[in-house]
Amino acid sequence: MTTFRIGEAAELLGVSADTLRRWVDAGKVAAGRDEHGHRVIDGVDLAAFARSQAAEADAGAEGSSARNRLRGIVTAVVKDTVMAQVDIQAGPFRVVSLMSREAADELDLQVGSVAIAVIKSTTVVVERVLERGHR
Repeated sequence: MTTFRIGEAAELLGVSADTLRRWVDAGKVAAGRDEHGHRVIDGVDLAAFARSQAAEADAGAEGSSARNRLRGIVTAVVKDTVMAQVDIQAGPFRVVSLMSREAADELDLQVGSVAIAVIKSTTVVVERVLERGHR
């Protein structure tokens, strides 16, 4: 059984350890104690909680087959006469989108704008972490 200490679990959820402790204290996430008395969260429980949080965030996905939606801030927009590159920082993740200049202009994408990167792909590479922090 995989368990995570509060700091590790918080990092996986993209929140602070204090936020996760508050959620545990409020009963939103189940936690136990390890042999040293540190709070730990079972991997299955953490996955279920993460799934429930993602379901709440998917409210804007109605009418779309894409389920991978990352809300973030536009950090760069580079345009030429035909194409545009738009960088979005969504939490710890940098998403780079290439689109037509026309689309970028119609969306009025500017540095500092809030945007949602909607990702739909038939190829997703998954790597398993064998030891914490190593692939």
